[in-house]
Amino acid sequence: PLSPQELRSGCFWRGVLVELAATLIFVGVVLGASAAPGPLAPALAGGLVAGGLVCTLRGPQANPALTLALLCTRKLSALRGAAGVLAQCTGATLASAAARAALPDDTGLVTRVSTVGTAGMALAWETFATFQLALAAFASAEHTAPQAGLALGSAVTAGALAAVRTPHVPPTRGVPTPPAPDPPCVPQGPFSGGSMNPARSLGPALVTGVWDDHWVSWGHPGTPPESPGNG
Repeated sequence: PLSPQELRSGCFWRGVLVELAATLIFVGVVLGASAAPGPLAPALAGGLVAGGLVCTLRGPQANPALTLALLCTRKLSALRGAAGVLAQCTGATLASAAARAALPDDTGLVTRVSTVGTAGMALAWETFATFQLALAAFASAEHTAPQAGLALGSAVTAGALAAVRTPHVPPTRGVPTPPAPDPPCVPQGPFSGGSMNPARSLGPALVTGVWDDHWVSWGHPGTPPESPGNG
């Protein structure tokens, strides 16, 4: 239930600060890794930093999709959920602004719907990928930090790698055609960029002004079945 008295609690504001800092760190690491060629670096970076945050900061969501999942399963008050999402989006925006200033170009910052699919396909993929991430978070909530961190980090990496591939040009007239060169740092997936995190998509969209099919990133609550604990 909504409780304005929570605003007077030091624990409430520490939680909000943790969400801001954790999302800033997560998005900053992922965007920084996107400067490397190929899909492996950002996927591994996302998994490693997610696992590290679980072990060091006692399991922040750092992801509006996970926060909304907690709200839907009544494991989080409306006030804490709203403050958490706002903090996460703020952290992601700060990280995106820093990444855009530091990186040579902003091509890899924004998650986009793949040219080989449609927005509907992208939404379906994001829903599935975010569901498996939320399920891992809920299922590992009562485990120790190293186990929970490994589970959540693996889910982040698996979802990202499944969504990212190198585009190629099919052979014509029986003559093999070499793969087309990738634009630098552009995530290309079967359907989507594999964000699984609305804040990670919102931050770069705000700082670059690129909003193409951005609604896909917010169209997947990723709510797992009722489960004990906190993601």
